Amino acid sequence: MRRTTLPFDWIDPPENKVAEDGLCIVCKGARRLCGKDRCPLMIKFYSQQKTAPLIDFKDLDGSCPPAVFVGRYGYPKVDIGPLLPPFHGDTSIMDKPERWVGKSIDEITDMRFGLVRGKVRIDAKDFAKYGRIVDQVQELALTEKPVEMEASFSHRPRGRLILDDEVQPFGPSARMESMRATTGRFERYLERSFYDTDMKAKDAIINAYENGTLISEIQKAFSTATMGVAGNRRFVPTRWSITAVDDTIGKHLLETTKFNNTIDDYRIYHWEELDNRWCVLMMPCTWRFELIEAWYPNTTWNPTGKGVEIISDHEFFDGRTDYASIGGCYYASRMAVNELLIDEGRTAGVVIMREAHPGYVMPVGVWNVRENVRAALRTEPHRFESLDGAMSYVASVMDIPRETWINVSGILSDYTRQRRIEDYLFD
Repeated sequence: MRRTTLPFDWIDPPENKVAEDGLCIVCKGARRLCGKDRCPLMIKFYSQQKTAPLIDFKDLDGSCPPAVFVGRYGYPKVDIGPLLPPFHGDTSIMDKPERWVGKSIDEITDMRFGLVRGKVRIDAKDFAKYGRIVDQVQELALTEKPVEMEASFSHRPRGRLILDDEVQPFGPSARMESMRATTGRFERYLERSFYDTDMKAKDAIINAYENGTLISEIQKAFSTATMGVAGNRRFVPTRWSITAVDDTIGKHLLETTKFNNTIDDYRIYHWEELDNRWCVLMMPCTWRFELIEAWYPNTTWNPTGKGVEIISDHEFFDGRTDYASIGGCYYASRMAVNELLIDEGRTAGVVIMREAHPGYVMPVGVWNVRENVRAALRTEPHRFESLDGAMSYVASVMDIPRETWINVSGILSDYTRQRRIEDYLFD
């Protein structure tokens, strides 16, 4: 991992200086003291106000997207349960991040804060003894379309603001005493692995993915102990399952792509969404990969900084032996890049450059990286004959200078300083 802080005096400073402790109580969401365009606390407040009258009861009914959540605190003793909205209809989009590209922060939070989390405590490694409640959660995770559901809670649902760049947000929660849902049709490839107790979890993930099952659906199934060899199945916290599935699929694709012929040119795929700017650089060389994230002051992960915080992780042809410090975003973006390389039957060196600007007022989950990198790679790339030309284009659409990207990048630093075998061929 590389990390650096870039002084902030080379671009316009934020309109308001970042205050010391007690900022929120002074601001009260109205004075923009943190420099953000909108207050993330108020975004949540207005989203919750829309559904609060509908969930101010101990009993709730609605159309489950379907959605489930497995907590991680206290593992292996964890909370599991459904995510249920207080209304009926086609709610499937509420738990399908593959359909969220192009939506605003407000639209996403309106959807997600409308989901009430029911919680039941179980042992993730010895879940069978909990009976019907476990069966019901597993059935929801395997179901294709929304199902009608009722839930009873020990108290009225309540919650607090949780900022997490791995999992998508959701609304208030409560201990669940009972749930009842109509029967829905299982997704066929997830159903197959559920009943095949000799199939390894890795094989189940790959089989479902290659047959068109959405990654978000695979992640739910993997999380709820519906995959793997009998006796080895476990409930996996949602946060962990997201990265595990992205990593498994990415490594599977790499078994093919890293041995393909290289691309023939330098490419830049440029994309902007949710005040995030993306440049995906592809170079005509053997496989190597890097994700660089630049977090501006007044963003979630750099709330009081005086400079731009830049963090990166990378791998060369032989891959990584440790977990990427940058988190699940690394594996999500690596998987997305390899989807394109599979389609083209090629390989490349890839550096993803991301600028997170203050308009990205709150994190919405690792899907934001996966789906926006996918979206970027669906655009027509800008093509160049040299790395210099490609990086000049990056400088024209990103705020951070090209020299900074190169200096903080393990891949670009190596690429510009080390001679490769093809260099000798043309000397």
